[in-house]
Amino acid sequence: MQVIPAVDVLNGSVVRLRQGRFDDVTTYGSDPVVVATSWVAEGADLIHVVDLSGARTGVPDRALWESFAAANVPLQIGGGLRTVEIAADALAAGAQRVVLGTAAVWSPAIAGELVGRFGPERVVAAVDVKDGLATGSGWEDRGLPAGEVCESLAKAGVGWILATGIDRDGMMAGPDSALLAEVRKSVPGMKLIASGGVSSVADLTALSESGYEAAIVGRALYEGALTLADAIAAAAG
Repeated sequence: MQVIPAVDVLNGSVVRLRQGRFDDVTTYGSDPVVVATSWVAEGADLIHVVDLSGARTGVPDRALWESFAAANVPLQIGGGLRTVEIAADALAAGAQRVVLGTAAVWSPAIAGELVGRFGPERVVAAVDVKDGLATGSGWEDRGLPAGEVCESLAKAGVGWILATGIDRDGMMAGPDSALLAEVRKSVPGMKLIASGGVSSVADLTALSESGYEAAIVGRALYEGALTLADAIAAAAG
């Protein structure tokens, strides 16, 4: 299982939100590229970058993409990628994968078109779930039933699902194993990235043993609850 450190960016700083709330923010660094390259130096082969302002407004920060590309940071990028053209621009700017959130929920055909153009390995659908609903627009819209969204994405040919239990995200309370199992059951042919709440070696070992392809780790790394080296070792079994 691959371990992917999270670098969430808000107003130029590296932050973590609790439960997707923009009024509950902790700042961990002032330079996202420096933080990302430090994770790469410690062994990460992919960084999960989220443009939080873009996620909320639908207008991504293209300069952010360019700054990571200039530093040769291997990344998957999300936040505000709501059209085929914008997502294609992010890939052209150097992202290995694009992560669709709002578009994945409300316009799965966009994901399908991107898969058709770039292949299933380069498109990730983020299914951020609260109370059974997959949400978009910076976790502020009304959402749709998560199972319905996953099935629509599978029909669109998407190969990767990034499943997050919003109530667990940033809380270091362990992943939402029931949600992850339900997503796996509903779309068994899709690769699954587990996200939200990962806080320990035990969490990563359990996710790896469950057969998930990747896990995103954020606050636990920033607060020293586990090292990236330990996380990678646990994920490798």
